[in-house]
Amino acid sequence: MTTFFMAETSTSTTSSNIGSSSPIVKLAQDHLFTILLLLPIDSLISFARTCKRFRSLTGSDTLWESICRREWGSTSVDALKSSINTKNNQQLPWMRLYKQVSQLDSVSCHKLSDQDSELMLPTPRASHCLNFVSDCLVLFGGGCEGGRDLDDTWVAYIGNDFQRMLKWQKVNSGIPNGRFGHTCIVIGDYLVLFGGINDRGMRQNDTWVGKVVLSENLGITLSWRLLDVRSIAPPPRGAHAACCIDKSTMVIHGGIGLCGLRMGDTWILELSENFCSGTWRELVTHPSPPARSGHTLTCIEGTGIVLFGGRGSGYDALHDVWLLQVSEDELKWKQILYNLQDIPAGVSLPRVGHSATLILGGRLLIYGGEDSQRRRKDDFWVLDVSKIPSHKAQSPLNSRGLQANNMWRMLKAKGYKPYRRSFHRACADHSGCRLYVFGGMVDGLLQPAEAYGLRFDGELFLVKLELETEMQRRNRYLGHEFILSLVLHISAMTFFGAGSSGPLSRCPDVKYNHPFQNPTRVVLTRYGSFPITDHVCRHV
Repeated sequence: MTTFFMAETSTSTTSSNIGSSSPIVKLAQDHLFTILLLLPIDSLISFARTCKRFRSLTGSDTLWESICRREWGSTSVDALKSSINTKNNQQLPWMRLYKQVSQLDSVSCHKLSDQDSELMLPTPRASHCLNFVSDCLVLFGGGCEGGRDLDDTWVAYIGNDFQRMLKWQKVNSGIPNGRFGHTCIVIGDYLVLFGGINDRGMRQNDTWVGKVVLSENLGITLSWRLLDVRSIAPPPRGAHAACCIDKSTMVIHGGIGLCGLRMGDTWILELSENFCSGTWRELVTHPSPPARSGHTLTCIEGTGIVLFGGRGSGYDALHDVWLLQVSEDELKWKQILYNLQDIPAGVSLPRVGHSATLILGGRLLIYGGEDSQRRRKDDFWVLDVSKIPSHKAQSPLNSRGLQANNMWRMLKAKGYKPYRRSFHRACADHSGCRLYVFGGMVDGLLQPAEAYGLRFDGELFLVKLELETEMQRRNRYLGHEFILSLVLHISAMTFFGAGSSGPLSRCPDVKYNHPFQNPTRVVLTRYGSFPITDHVCRHV
């Protein structure tokens, strides 16, 4: 993506022009668009460098919207368009948005719940499930104080107002029975829940299907029913990982089974068309990820299923990455190898009880968790799966796995600062730009009621990708200009004097260069140039 940045910011174009006899010059613009949409990004940028006409063509936001649909999916693009208000249906700056997503370096956090509110709120909990389905957040189960399990289901309608304090509604209790460490995934408009552990330590292997229904007055109902899977099912477990790989398939891996043993098996559930029944089968491949619990599985369309982290059989937190993808018409696990030197010094990547959520651009946003010493984390990481080479391009000499470079990037977090946490849950909305995080284990005060200084959390907060539209960019510039003009006015009054005979009395309009064009100089009309000093900047 460095090439992309350099091409966009370059101030010159290739002087040579394509000959008028070249067939590509004679193609109609819509035909060129069709060809450009088939090219990878690097080839598209190379095409833009050939002449001014092609540079203008490849800078079209109409073209880049189609590219974003190709790379991000229509669901994400449509959700992004509906969530960003533009005047007069103005075209979004898709080329700039694509670049920002590719070079994402920060997120912002916003608190969405108030424990002192009079609204009814879910009990603080951990190892629950949280999903975004039918424009709603759905929360079920989990563990709470005293090692007790919870059997309640809560729903909060999001709609288009994604940054307001949410109103939770308790819609069900008792079905399914209480549990924690279970998994729940979204397939279409359905929820599919599997396994978990109850407060008596019993592992479960039942499968449930849930469906959310919204009425016209925003009344919400949710129904759960036990799925018929006949006689074959995975062994009972909890603290496993799960995800879906298409519109009718669920995959689970690992977890803690009977007698507290960690597992390393992979199972696949094929659901019927009407979600009334399903069939489980075990996937046996070699190699495969070692036994673990508290890890994550995330499906990335066109790439496969990414497994990360967890706690191994030796109780150590893990940092290995595995990819489950179709190879020779079969699902196979392949380890993704990377250099730990890519990780900043002093930063610990191994973790368990984290979240790994698919975000806009087909990348994973990994948040929180805890290390082998149960020290909780509050860091955000992007795992860029586009850096993973194709198994077809892999050298046969490297049989250990696929070698990936520069696939980890640590993000800055702005705004509200939540507690460090583990065994929370997170999910993204349809745009992939906003994540909702609820609950988990957080650091507590060392009191008799809080063993090991831990406590359960009941906070809900929003994590937003830091993207900027053209309108927001202009408003930010205007804000900078207003502040600078105010500072310059005060500074100039001090420098020239405020009397009626001072120079400013004859120069009411103070003009200066754009702060991002020339940030070290300010031009005062008729009176020369004056630098913005550190003293002046401290007043901004």
